[in-house]
Amino acid sequence: MGPLLIGMFLVLVIILVVFIGMYNSLVSLRQQTMNAWAQIDVQLKRRYDLIPNLVESVKGIMNFEKETLERVIQARNQAVGATSVNDKARAEGALTGALTGFFGLVESYPDLKSNTNMIELQEELRGTESKISFARQYYNDVVTAYNTKLQTFPSSIVAGFGKFQPRDLFELENPVEREPVQVKF
Repeated sequence: MGPLLIGMFLVLVIILVVFIGMYNSLVSLRQQTMNAWAQIDVQLKRRYDLIPNLVESVKGIMNFEKETLERVIQARNQAVGATSVNDKARAEGALTGALTGFFGLVESYPDLKSNTNMIELQEELRGTESKISFARQYYNDVVTAYNTKLQTFPSSIVAGFGKFQPRDLFELENPVEREPVQVKF
């Protein structure tokens, strides 16, 4: 009877170790998704901080284009206030559209094309747009790995016990919004 009990005990220990490993793996992936989202937030914050500077740079020259400037600021404020992944994606799409209109309008002002401050802000925004794109891609990669782990057997059992919830991907609704803002002067 002793060897049978020892064998059963070893099997239980192995199962327990496997379940603990799966649980820890899920926790690690969940933390990575939260970190990836935080990285998107960092880049978006930088973008949000640049926008008022851009608007201020052109305000004096484009004083009769108030509606466009206000649309950009309103879209920025909505994006700052968005909380969920889907709300943030929707707000980012609106902001991208407003910025696209803004830069299209700026094209018709030759004084802005030679403004040093505007050129520097343009370069910073271009770099930020690139970083946002990479951060979104990384976030979606991590979320996909996490969600896959939640749905595959046997980790799906552990996920159910641990009350792990799937995460939303960062997806934009309008295909045009998937493109970075084109900044040309």
